[in-house]
Amino acid sequence: MTLNPTRIEVMHFLAQKIDSIIEEFLKPIDTNWQPSDFLPESNNPEFTKEIKEIQEQCKALPYDYMAILVGDMITEEALPTYESWLMEVEGISKGEPKGWSRWVRMWTAEENRHGDLLNKYIYLSGRVNMRQMEISTQYLIADGMEIGTAKDPYRNFVYTSFQEMATNISHRRTATLAKKHGNEQLSKICGVIAADEARHAKAYRSFVTKIFEVDPSEMMIALEDMMRKKIVMPAHFLRQQGEKIGQSWSHFSDAAQRLGVYTSMDYTNILESLIKEWNIGNITGLNGAAEKGRDYLMGLPERFRKVAERSSIKAPIDYQFNWIL
Repeated sequence: MTLNPTRIEVMHFLAQKIDSIIEEFLKPIDTNWQPSDFLPESNNPEFTKEIKEIQEQCKALPYDYMAILVGDMITEEALPTYESWLMEVEGISKGEPKGWSRWVRMWTAEENRHGDLLNKYIYLSGRVNMRQMEISTQYLIADGMEIGTAKDPYRNFVYTSFQEMATNISHRRTATLAKKHGNEQLSKICGVIAADEARHAKAYRSFVTKIFEVDPSEMMIALEDMMRKKIVMPAHFLRQQGEKIGQSWSHFSDAAQRLGVYTSMDYTNILESLIKEWNIGNITGLNGAAEKGRDYLMGLPERFRKVAERSSIKAPIDYQFNWIL
């Protein structure tokens, strides 16, 4: 795909402000939370007792909940794929360590804590077949990503805006459900991860806002293209040992729908909120193609809402995740 040269020019323009962007949306490493802040310390005489307490608390968590927790963890652990993907985006040069590549590295470093924390907690829970979970994680990294953005920075920022909002919802709701089942520690873990995702979503949405200010037609066309393709989650290639690529994903997403962790209505609500935040209905100076794209986008939430209302999944399905003991 050949990109309009203005997209690269805009990326270079925005990169001049990367230090202030990082300062606004990412936290200083020395004062940021780390996984060990939320887990038993192995040199503590009470270590074994604390592990038993975690395992007792986790016994009350439903099967679907554990499937969602493990799937979220596998998604977070696939960060090497996400960083390598973002580093290939046009306008992000590895040879410019103080430009966009610095954002990508520092964003990845913050995100990396999520998988570490969930992995260690799940290991201590006693509810999960760690080897099978690790096989799925390795598969997801090895299988890579196919999300329809190519190397286009505008499409990538649409994707990351949407995806970070979706993961915020998922982690926030797993936090609420953990608390409902009496697991305060896990609720706090999911909550701090959700807070990170909210900040990251705000960052990527702000990038798109800035692009709309200087290159509205190209940004509108990119947004339309991504929504026509539909936003797929990073784990849509999820599979277990012996399965084909993506075979576990539909069952994972069904479990999320049943629990209300992330639903088709959430997808619709995210799109609607982005249309409102980016002021899509009132952007001026658009060319003909962008005007048509805007018309398509403005009618999309209502179409999605009608589909979402018909696609609610409540009944459990006959599928076993080999991750769960």
